[in-house]
Amino acid sequence: MEGRPLVLVTCVRALFAVTLQNPTLSSLSSLCITLLIWSTLCSDSHSIGMHSSRIFACLAVPLSVFAQCPDYSEYSKVVHEPLSSGKFKLAYQRPSDDCRTFKSQGVEATLSRMESVIKDPDLYRLFQNAYPNTLDTAIKWRGRAADNGDEELTFIITGDINAMWLRDSSNQMQSYLPLLNASSDPNSIASLYRGAINLQARYLLTSPYCNSFQPPVESGIPPADNGASSDDTVTPSYSTSSVFECKYELDSLAAFLEISTNYYEATKDIGFFGKFKWTQAIEAILRVAEEMKTPTYGNDGTVLQSPYTFTRMTTRATETLANDGRGNPVANGTGLIRSAFRPSDDSTIYQLYIPSNMMFSAYLTSAADIMDGLNTGNSAALARQMRDLADSVRVAIETHGTVENAQYGKIYAFEVDGFGGTNIMDDANIPSLLSAPFNTYPVDKEVYANTRALVLSASNPYFMRGPVINAVGGPHQGPGQAWPMASIVRILTSDDDEEIVGELRQIVSSTAGLGLIHESVSSFDAQTWTRQWFSWANGLFGQMILDLENRKPGILSTSFQ
Repeated sequence: MEGRPLVLVTCVRALFAVTLQNPTLSSLSSLCITLLIWSTLCSDSHSIGMHSSRIFACLAVPLSVFAQCPDYSEYSKVVHEPLSSGKFKLAYQRPSDDCRTFKSQGVEATLSRMESVIKDPDLYRLFQNAYPNTLDTAIKWRGRAADNGDEELTFIITGDINAMWLRDSSNQMQSYLPLLNASSDPNSIASLYRGAINLQARYLLTSPYCNSFQPPVESGIPPADNGASSDDTVTPSYSTSSVFECKYELDSLAAFLEISTNYYEATKDIGFFGKFKWTQAIEAILRVAEEMKTPTYGNDGTVLQSPYTFTRMTTRATETLANDGRGNPVANGTGLIRSAFRPSDDSTIYQLYIPSNMMFSAYLTSAADIMDGLNTGNSAALARQMRDLADSVRVAIETHGTVENAQYGKIYAFEVDGFGGTNIMDDANIPSLLSAPFNTYPVDKEVYANTRALVLSASNPYFMRGPVINAVGGPHQGPGQAWPMASIVRILTSDDDEEIVGELRQIVSSTAGLGLIHESVSSFDAQTWTRQWFSWANGLFGQMILDLENRKPGILSTSFQ
C-alpha cells in the first residue's frame, strides 16, 4: 500500500478539476473516482498507472453520452421553437448545450456576430442551425491513441450514419477552416483537425482502398452494422471491425490531402506532420494511385488483374461494378487514375472520373509542400514524386478529360474510359465538375465556363428543374431530387450577384420548415426530401455564408421575405 495514497489523492483531484470545468460530467467523475479508488487499493503498484490511464480515457467521450439527450436523427425531423420571425418560420434545431458534442467559443462568437450581418431572419436561422451542426452533433468521440498518448484522435460521423467517411469528415472540418489557427489546446478546432488527420492516416494504413470506417478501438464504441455490405465481395479484403464500407473512391484519398493542406496552410504547424503516421499514409496513397492506373488489357490483349474489385448483391446498378467487379474496361496510356465509385458512393460508368482526378492533382501538389518541409530522409524524394504525379494527372485531364460539344464547345467530361467513351453530365456531390475551382484545381477558364453552362442546363441529365428548387442532383437519389449542396457550390463558384441571390432564395425556401440543409429536395415538392441530418451539407452552407461575407457582404443584407 506504500505510495498509493499520494497517487489516489492526485488522481481524485484531477478528476474533480475536470468536473468543475464540465459540470455535466459530475456523475461520470463520481464513477471514475470510485473505479480509481478500487483499482488503486486493489492493484499492485506496477498496474496502478495502467488502470488509471484507462479510467481517464472514459473522460474523453462526448458530453452528450452522459446527458439525457434525444436521438438527433429523430429530433431534427421535428419543428422546435422558437421559430424564426420571417415568413418561412424556420425551426430552431441546435441541441441543448449539454448535448452538443463539441463546444467552440469561436463558433459561438461567429454565430453572434453574424446575427447583425445577415439581415434576413430566415437566412440567419438557417445559418445558426447549419454552421455548427458537425460540432453540435457529429463529433462522436475524441481521445488518444492506445500506443501513443500524444496522438490525438477524432472520430467524426456523417450525421445519421454512425461511421466516418474520409471525404465527409475532411469536408466537415473544412467548414471551420475560417476559424482555424495554431493551438495546442485540446479543446480547440486545431485539436479536432489533428485528431481527424491522425485517425484518417490510421484508416489509410489499414485499408487504403476503403471509403468509410468504424470507430477506433480506443473509443469503446462498438462497430456499426452495415447490412448493405454483408454480402460484398471485395479485393483487397478487409475487416468489418475497422471498415464500415469498402468502395474505392479516388476522392477519399484526395480528401486526406485536402484536410492536411487545410490544416498546414492555416497553422503552419509543420512539426505535427512529422510526429505520427502522416508520411506513411502518403506513401499508401501514392501506391494506390499508381496501382489504379492499371488498364483492363495488356499490350497483347491479356486481361490484367485489377488491384481492386467489388461486387454486391443488390437491385441497384449503381451499387456494384460490372464485369465481375472489375468495372467497365479502361484503356492504357491516359495517365488518369481509376475510381470505381463516385463521391456519391455510386459506381462510375467509366472509371476515369475527371472531378476526382482534378481534386487529387490539386491537393497532391499542395500536400507536397508539407512533405518538403519535413526534411526527413525520404521527404524530398516523396515530395518530388507527389509533384510529378500531380503534374502528369493535370496534363492527362486537359488531354483526355476534355471533349468538343456541338452546343457548348470544348468542355470537361464527367467520366471517360480512354477508348473514346465519355459520360457528359455532372453530379451534386463534391468533387464535381462544378466544384473544380472550389477544389483548387487550376481550370482552363474557357473550358470551365462552357462546362458550367452545360451542367446548369437541361443538357445535364441530372440538372433538376421545378418550382421549388433548380439544382444538380444525381443517380444516388434519382431524377427529380435536387441537391442543395449543388446550389451552395454554385454560389461558391459564382461572381454573379443575381445568380447568388437566386440560389440563396431557393435554399432558404426549401427546408420544409426544419431549418436544415437536406441531402436532396424534390424540385416540385419541398415536403419530399431526404436526410435532414447531413452534417457536411449543413457545414458547407455556413462556410458559403462566411465566404459571402468576405466576397460580397452586401448580399447578406438581402431580404427573402
